[in-house]
This record gives sequence, C-alpha cells and structure tokens, in this order.
Amino acid sequence: MRVGILGLGEAGALYATGFAEHGWEVIGFDPGDVPTPAGAERADTAGEAVQDCDLVLSLTGAKAAEAVAREVAGQLKATAVYADMNAGAPELKRQIATTVARTSQAVFADVAVIGSVPKYRHRTALVASGSGASAIADHFGTLGAQVENLGAEPGAASLRKLLRSLFMKGLGAVIVEAVDAGRAAGDEVWVREQIAKELVDGESALERLYEGTFKHADRRGREVAAAAQLVAELGLDAGLAREISQLHFLAGRTEGLRDTSRVTPELVTAYQGLPTANIGDATERLGLLDSGISALWPGARAVGRALTVWTRAGDNQALHQAIKRAEPGDVLVVNGEGDVSRALIGELIAERARAAGVVGIVLDGAARDVETLAEMGFPVWARAVTPAGPYKFGPGRVGVPVAVGGVVCRTGDLVAADGDGVAIVPADRAAVVLAAAREVEAEEARRRADIRAAATTVMPGGAS
Repeated sequence: MRVGILGLGEAGALYATGFAEHGWEVIGFDPGDVPTPAGAERADTAGEAVQDCDLVLSLTGAKAAEAVAREVAGQLKATAVYADMNAGAPELKRQIATTVARTSQAVFADVAVIGSVPKYRHRTALVASGSGASAIADHFGTLGAQVENLGAEPGAASLRKLLRSLFMKGLGAVIVEAVDAGRAAGDEVWVREQIAKELVDGESALERLYEGTFKHADRRGREVAAAAQLVAELGLDAGLAREISQLHFLAGRTEGLRDTSRVTPELVTAYQGLPTANIGDATERLGLLDSGISALWPGARAVGRALTVWTRAGDNQALHQAIKRAEPGDVLVVNGEGDVSRALIGELIAERARAAGVVGIVLDGAARDVETLAEMGFPVWARAVTPAGPYKFGPGRVGVPVAVGGVVCRTGDLVAADGDGVAIVPADRAAVVLAAAREVEAEEARRRADIRAAATTVMPGGAS
C-alpha cells in the first residue's frame, strides 16, 4: 500500500513515520524547509507525491487545503482515497470534496483528529465522513486508531471537530490567562497546582495545553474562528468563541517572544536563512531600508537584535560606547546622518565588535577596509565606502530610536540582512511576521516546483 502525505509538519511527520512502521510505502511533500520523516521518500512536487497512491493525507493547514486539492486532484488514481485532515469549516470540506470529484474518480474523506497527535501518534482517534469514510476506518484501524464513521456527508466530521475545539481550545486559552496572571502575581506554582488537580493527566495536560496554545496558535486561532462562525450560524451568541480565537492569534504573535519587549535567541534562530525579500513581502514591503544601504561583500548575512546608535555625521565615538554595551547576538544599527565623507567603521572597530558578540553592523553612513571585512567574514551594510577615517569627538547616543535608510529602528527590534538588503521588524511583531514570511517562502517554493514541473512536460517546438 502506498500513502502520499501533503504537509510534513509535526502531524504529517508523525503519520508518515507511523505508516512506514506498518509496512506502507510513504511519499511526502512539503515546500518548506522541514526534515523528511524516517522511512519516507521526499517528492519534488505535490503532484508527484500523490501519484499511484492508495491513500492521500492532506495536512497542509486549512488556509491552503482547497488550493492543494485543486492542484493534485487530476493526478489521483481512480481507486484512491483523498483524506482532508485539516481543521476547517464544514463548508470548506464540502468545497474540497467537489474539487476532488470534478477532476478525478477518487473518493473523498473529511477526517477530523480527536486527540493529541504528538501523544498518540498514528493511533490518535479520528472522526470521518464522506464517501471515503469507511476506507479511512479500515486503513487507520489497521494502525490501531479508533475511527468513528459519521456517514457519507462531507463536513460532518469537521462540524464535530469544531464543536470539540470550542471546549479544548477555550480551555487552553483559559489556562494561559490563569497561569500568566499567577506569574504576574508571583504565585504561578500555586495556580498551576490548582489547575493540575482538576485535569485527568495533571501537570502534563496543563503543560500540553499551555505550550500548545503558543506553539500552534495560528492554526488553532483559525480553527476557533471557524467554530465561532458555526456557533453564529446555529443562531447562538459567538462572542466568547471569537474572543478565544483572538487570544490564540495573540499568543501566535508572542510564540518564542513571550516578553514582547525582547527578541529571544530562539526567535533569532528561527529567522536564520529566511530571505529579506520574503520578510518584506510578509510586511507589505514596509520596514525595508532603502537600496542605497547594501552589503559590502557578497554573501554577507546577519540576523540579530538591534542595538541602535545615533551619531554626528562622520564621528564614531558613540559606536565605541555601543560596543561596550553590546550583548552577543546584537546588530549595531547606526544613524550616521547619511554622511559618506568619513568612514564610521573599519577593520579594527569590526574586530572589537565581533569580540563583543556583535553579529553585524548596519550603517546609514560609510565604511572602509572592505577587503579585510570580507576576509574576516564580518558582515557590514553601508551607504558608501571611503578611505577617510572618522572623527572621535561626539556627540552621540546609544539605545535611542533611530532613523536608518528611511526606517525607524528601536533597540531590541529584529534585524535581518542579506545580499538583497536590510529588513527591520519591530520586536512586538517579530513572531507573527516570522509565520507570515514562512508562508511566503513556502508558497514561492510551491510555485517554483510547479514551474519546473510544467517545463519538464513541454517538448521543443511547443509539443507536450
């Protein structure tokens, strides 16, 4: 038996491993930079991942679910079961069922996961509906999962899932509020003990619900938003459900950044390798320094927290003060008033900065010693290069908001820079921008794969 898995995030990877352990041939696809699960083969395109599969699992997230189904439906074999396992509204599931039926003979299954996949893996209980529900019960039953078949109507399983989500996600939201309030009051341990006493799995359940609210915030926020819409359609007051949804979205903005005044090392690591172009697309092209400020040597990259400097034109006394205050992981962001007559930094100050843990410097001004900086591998972005050295009289300021390349930057903001330029992301938006930029990156990867796939089917002269 062959299963194709679209989306190799946490749940997709666990299902891939589970099917492989039970002797299935597993092929997966994900446009993002995620690991290939053990025992699975990685496809280059979504279409390749579903070819000749007996079962296809869509775990792409509800936002992309219909577009992915439309992309692959024509490549499903007639006897395949296409299972949409994303948490979405019943109407979305009915639309996907129509999409699959329009261009294939495969059967569709609306599948809802009822329980914790990280805890129970491929044995997590499911609810299924649609014409493929009985096949889902057979396939997952052999893996040890309990499957409730709700009949042939797509959307029935999704409705059941949303009803459960109102409670489970609401419980997670309440736990976050209570624990954070306990922490603020200096009594977090006692609050946790009180909550844990009321939960079947005690502290482990509390931690799972608390951390999961942050870790899966965007997906859960969308899920509860769909539940709120369902409540409204049932003629009930959906105000509480909408508030729960908003709390999850708010948690998403602070995942990896619980204290929104500080960009954490974990968040900086998550931004590593993410192109500034994708960050710019995710912020509607806001926060990008003007193109006059560019990398001084090819291949320069840096991501870190901003330590801001405002100095008089041509004077770098404040930069020396900033280096004394710098912490490992900082990027110096310097308003040199756009002056290019004097270099504010060269090889010596770069060596001092690197010794202090500074990972890069962004200058609205000039620099020198470019070849040595490249040999050092120390990344610098500047408006110009000049051999003329700086004055060292001051005045200057460290840690104040600065304007650099047309963008306001504050100490603690996230700075990402590469060969395309420099992006400044406000600290309180860094987590949510990360999620949006990853979506942009994944979408571009999918479109590139589609272009390559289309190119391989076109013969010289236009024949295919």
